[in-house]
Amino acid sequence: MQTLRLFYKEKDLVVSATRNPKSVSQTAENITVITAKEIEDMNAHTVAEVLNRIPGLFVNFNRDFGATSLINIQGSEARHVLVLLDGVPWNFLHEGSAETNSIPVGIIERIEIIKGPASSAWGSSLGGVISILTKSPGDTERPAGIVRASSGERNTGDYSAQVSGLAGPVGYYLFAGRQDSDGLRSPRKYDSSSLFSKFNIPVSEDAEIGLSMGFSKPRNQLGDFPSSDITSSSDIGSFFLATSLDASLTPELDLNLSVHTVGQKLSQNTDTLSSKELYSENIFDGRSTGAGGKLVWTRGRHTAVAGIDADRGTLDQTLKNGAYPQSQGAPATSVTQPAVTKWALYANDTIALGRWTITPGIRYDDNSIIGSFVSPSLGVTCRLGENSLARASVARGFTQPPLSWTSGGGLFLSPNPSLKHERVWSYQAGVESTAVPYLWMKGTIFYHDLDNEIIRDARGAGPPTNDDLFVNRGSRRSQGLELEGETVPIHNLSASAGVGYVNIKSSNETRSRDRYTYDIGLKYDDRKSFHAQVFGHYIWWGLDGDYSGWIWDLNLSQKIFETKQVVSKLFMTAHNLLNGDQYPDVDKKNPERWLEAGISITF
Repeated sequence: MQTLRLFYKEKDLVVSATRNPKSVSQTAENITVITAKEIEDMNAHTVAEVLNRIPGLFVNFNRDFGATSLINIQGSEARHVLVLLDGVPWNFLHEGSAETNSIPVGIIERIEIIKGPASSAWGSSLGGVISILTKSPGDTERPAGIVRASSGERNTGDYSAQVSGLAGPVGYYLFAGRQDSDGLRSPRKYDSSSLFSKFNIPVSEDAEIGLSMGFSKPRNQLGDFPSSDITSSSDIGSFFLATSLDASLTPELDLNLSVHTVGQKLSQNTDTLSSKELYSENIFDGRSTGAGGKLVWTRGRHTAVAGIDADRGTLDQTLKNGAYPQSQGAPATSVTQPAVTKWALYANDTIALGRWTITPGIRYDDNSIIGSFVSPSLGVTCRLGENSLARASVARGFTQPPLSWTSGGGLFLSPNPSLKHERVWSYQAGVESTAVPYLWMKGTIFYHDLDNEIIRDARGAGPPTNDDLFVNRGSRRSQGLELEGETVPIHNLSASAGVGYVNIKSSNETRSRDRYTYDIGLKYDDRKSFHAQVFGHYIWWGLDGDYSGWIWDLNLSQKIFETKQVVSKLFMTAHNLLNGDQYPDVDKKNPERWLEAGISITF
């Protein structure tokens, strides 16, 4: 990646498509890159806020400070989207989806978003991949860092400090952060503490050991849900440790070995709103330990990658039920300890043939509960002159059922060990061009044909419990398009716009569903001291919420002090500037306009 940065801009490089760095012009997948500079300019506090600006992504969250979120890509379900932190899977074992508010945005160097199945590289990910890559350790003896603090309405605050440098031969990066809010809509509340560290330890001129570890604990008072007569809260404790060895074996052959462990403990508490009595308390304590090895061979037209992944996941699941669920037949307490073992082999090649690039890939996955799956893919890119690029891909993808659905069960839910993979054939094609003066444009069409769709069958378990049961039943088709455009700066002013549309038709439903988003942005940047941007977002879910308005955010920053070693900026954000309503559920109303301001010091 360091070598490629000498020839390409940061946004023109990707790692996640084939698990090896290469340029976007050689990437057949529909992929979007978000940099640390863009995240800083939007003053985002969570990953969900960042992803909410990307056409083709549908982020279901109430826009409160630190809100929980569900991420959908091109009509997928949240469990179909794989979230990676430096290549380490971040999805919950019990339900398959991922919660990204446990990843502090301050540690992020870039986010790479693959829209559509990435199973030939990453396994279970038929909807796509959100790959979050963290900042690198420093390479100078003089420490560099950022101290940042913001404060807003309802005692909302975001405070962080980070530093990087060299301690002898060892490069280091350290981060600490704290977020607090009394809730932008009562009675919601939120607080989170996080720590992260990363080290590079040279072994020789051709080998290096990497070590990273992190901890976060977001606590969320989710609020009241009058339509269901409940009030709810959730706590997440996340810890991960990862180590790797990167070595150049020959000028043409590189080796990577890695080991990681991840622990995510989710505690969900729900009380009856009217009586203030316990309805349920669920504790999901998941732990995954994995290892991998990868070889990268580069010669002539070929960049070939081959590797192996292995993982062991265990889940301690404790469900406690109050008086009402017990009166309906639920046990007072249920404890299960399911586990799953997975391993996989994968290979791909990037073949450069003049203005053409061909990328074949294949992966074999084996799961101790649901068996094996083979995921092939083929992608092609073609340069249409100096200013345009066409890309097309076809891929076979899958998503494995969550562990609670196969082995753990839940409230009024029996496990189904006969569940199988959800499977998809996906087809995408698009064009990216700067042929029109001062304008970058990108358009993509997609078609996803899913079978073995998993649905919840009411009372499907039958006597004696008559619990619900998740089963494979029917098929699902998602098709749509994405359009994006951005102007080059003219007198420091640039504009952007995006549209994402998907039509979803399931054989288990009588009618199709439409989802779409619109995005509009206007940015002023004098590249010296002042930056301003206004961004508008509209989303249609087709659910029983309110979609009567756009959400507009205004960001301003002004450099107030600068020396050769220190730069200080003031920044201000007006969220939901015009008091728009955008929520898919009447119990999850988004906050009205709120303001915050802060300062950052870079040294």
